[in-house]
Amino acid sequence: MLGTSARLLRLLSLFQAQRYWSGADLAERLEVTSRTLRRDVDRLRSLGYPVNSTTGTAGGYQLGAGATLPPLLLDDDEAVAVAVGLRTAASGTVTGIEEASVRALAKLQQLLPSRLRRRVSALNSFIVPLANSGPTVDAETLSVIAGACRDYEMLRFSYHSRDGASSSRQVEPHRLVHTGRRWYLAAWDLDRENWRTFRIDRIQAKISKGHRFTPRDPPDGDFAAYVSKSVAYSPNQLQAKILFHASVEAASERVPPAAGIFEAIDEQSCILHTAASSLDALSVHLALVGFEFEVREPPELIERIRWLAQRFSRAAG
Repeated sequence: MLGTSARLLRLLSLFQAQRYWSGADLAERLEVTSRTLRRDVDRLRSLGYPVNSTTGTAGGYQLGAGATLPPLLLDDDEAVAVAVGLRTAASGTVTGIEEASVRALAKLQQLLPSRLRRRVSALNSFIVPLANSGPTVDAETLSVIAGACRDYEMLRFSYHSRDGASSSRQVEPHRLVHTGRRWYLAAWDLDRENWRTFRIDRIQAKISKGHRFTPRDPPDGDFAAYVSKSVAYSPNQLQAKILFHASVEAASERVPPAAGIFEAIDEQSCILHTAASSLDALSVHLALVGFEFEVREPPELIERIRWLAQRFSRAAG
């Protein structure tokens, strides 16, 4: 049987893994009696952890939010994942969290056993991030929007479109979506009475919250798919249809979700509906996917690829 201190750590670990536990399940996991479990819960409360309880035959326990942050109990893979995530956050697309990420990473590395420090050191030494040349977003802005999505609160803000025009928007925010390069908000636009996608880095003025709203069903059945489609079919972009000689599953591993929408043909082929800002950019991306492909449309993309192929052929001698 575990000692008291070890049981308390084990109890905190169980609360972190699952939101609610029945008293019987906790006692069984800790291999103690119900009376000992109640004493352990009282000890956690005396240390500043608010453990809520319910009585009766279906009674149980739940760790609530309080002033004291519980110790974070991680297994080996979780600890390495957190360390790599903090390193990435220190140079990622969200501003305002770089210094905090470095401080947290330094604290974590001091606590890691030597076997994990070697793993994290190897990852840090041989993973070299490219300089982020794209737009960044403020961490506070993301927090405010995420809170409004969670609490179903309307938002008002000033938004700058692609051409720089500014407009005032009142929306019902539903989801934040990260494509790997940019952050987007999927929201119901109250003035336009339709779904809209907003780039977070183009939200300029201070965000203000409004009344609560009733959440709506996601467009296209999925918010991520809706944002992916919206990004791929942005106005003023070149629309294209590409046939890949690969399954949808295989092609999806090589093409990011924000690049377009896949349509399955059979087990060995699929069509990518996509868009790009230029013929050259789309041509290069298609060449790097790694699968044989055929351009179905537009005709000007076919001509551009032929011209590029001739240039590459001459360059190769």
